[in-house]
Amino acid sequence: MARETLTKDQIIRTAIELLDEEGLEGLNMRSLGKRLGAAATAVYWHVKNKDDLLLLVGDQVWDEVELPDLDAVDWRTAATSMALSLHAMLVRHPWLVQAFGSHLFYGPRKARHDDRILAVYEAAGFSGAAADRAAASVFTYVLGNALGASATASPRRRRPRPRAASRTCGAA
Repeated sequence: MARETLTKDQIIRTAIELLDEEGLEGLNMRSLGKRLGAAATAVYWHVKNKDDLLLLVGDQVWDEVELPDLDAVDWRTAATSMALSLHAMLVRHPWLVQAFGSHLFYGPRKARHDDRILAVYEAAGFSGAAADRAAASVFTYVLGNALGASATASPRRRRPRPRAASRTCGAA
């Protein structure tokens, strides 16, 4: 793929696929370039470095979290829906759970989520710091529940895949 046809969106989508399959330990510019059909250096035309890429993909997956309309549902339904949707997103992308330990994720998609969850808890009667604590408590609870799936994903990826039994081995 020529540099002029490679886009930031392609890089982000492909990086998410790579991370979902290989985890944090599998993300490097050489592997990403190979999947894109481009040289690793071509990726650097669109992202500064691996950490920048991780922040971009980390923000992108926040679009997967449902943001219910508070005019259509009550706060409790909205909070439950958002928590379940967040959990589903974290289980789909276990690398994100691992990355929370070393990266601060921010961006427009994450900000949209944060604004909505604060609005949910403000609709419940919390205000200011209390709304922040309520949102953080639920986030921490959901993150903790997704941690198990994340912890088991990494060893599963590292295990060698079983091969088909050879006809020469053990044949009578």
